[in-house]
Parts: sequence; C-alpha cells; structure tokens
Amino acid sequence: MDKKPTKGEYIEIVLRSHKTVFSTKDIALLWGEKVGNAVRVRLSSYVKNGKLIRVRHGIYAKDNNYDRCELATRIYTPAYVSFETILTRAGINFQYYGNIFVASYVTREIEVDGQKISFVRMKDYVLSNTIGIEQQNNVAAAIKERAFLDRIYISKDYHFDHLDVLEWDKVFAILPIYCSKRMNKKVQEYFKHYEENKSDNETK
Repeated sequence: MDKKPTKGEYIEIVLRSHKTVFSTKDIALLWGEKVGNAVRVRLSSYVKNGKLIRVRHGIYAKDNNYDRCELATRIYTPAYVSFETILTRAGINFQYYGNIFVASYVTREIEVDGQKISFVRMKDYVLSNTIGIEQQNNVAAAIKERAFLDRIYISKDYHFDHLDVLEWDKVFAILPIYCSKRMNKKVQEYFKHYEENKSDNETK
C-alpha cells in the first residue's frame, strides 16, 4: 500500500509534477485520494496562501506561466488542440487566430484569464481515436494532417492557403476514422487541386 503523503508533502507532489495545469481530479489522483471535501479544502488553502492559482472553477495552475494550450485541454476532457491553431502553426493557413481551437465533446467558446478558447464538438468515435494525435509538452495536439481533416469534417467548404506541407500518405491513413463519404470525396478534390498546382509549378 502506498504511503499517504504528510501535510507538507501534498503541495510538493503537485509542484514536482511536469504538468503546469491541473483539474481537481488530477490533483486528487496525484495524492492518491478521491475528489471530496478534504481535497477541496486543502486546495482552497493553497490558493489562499499563494501556493497555487485557481484559473477557473476546478482548474489550478502552479503559477501565471502556465501553458495556455495545456489549460485548453484540461477544461473539457477528452480534448486535443486542433483546427486553426495547428493549421496556422504549420503554415497551412496564413491568417492569425488569437483563439485556441480544441476538439472536444462540446461546442462552446469561453474566455479564461484573457484567453479565448473555442471548443468544437466531435463525434465520440472520432474524438476517442488517437491516430494523428501526439502529446507535446503535456498537451494532446493533432498533427497537421489530422487538423486538416478535422476542419473538413466540421466545415463543408473551407479554403486552405497552402497544402504543400501536408504529407498526403498520412492524410489518407487517418481519413477512414471519420467514416464519411462526403469527406472522402472532398479530400480527393483537395488532393487533385494540390497535384495540379504542383504540376503547374514544375512546368514553370
């Protein structure tokens, strides 16, 4: 049986964690306890004493330097960063978005600590499939090919600025998880457009 932490060890266990953002459930798990009044009282005490920051109800951070994307994936779980956040980072979209876009089980836009977060609802069978999702510094995030497909899954017609950076073998490997004939057709259209542009550029 694991040894129960002593009074001074509770906060140290949290601070030693590689995460920067925690839900109440995360912290209770670190302490080997169930979420209950004792956990909540202890957390309130740490917030009052400045040892932790309450970012949102049920969400805590070590300090103000927490990872905003990590926060975005802790509010509604399961969740992962995708859509324009990844597409812009990869150079597929050129427009800058201040929002963090997250795939989750709800559609909602909230603002936490000045950061807007856009949650986009995905079907359970898509959300639970981890192909094309990587852990990057404690943040679950789509690779660019999955973010591309996620956007097509949500939007019937969408303009992407630059498709040359996509690895199309990965696109077609991930595509079946959506179980969508419309998507299959649309992805083929994007691929055809990419091939035509590539051919035109090579003949110039």
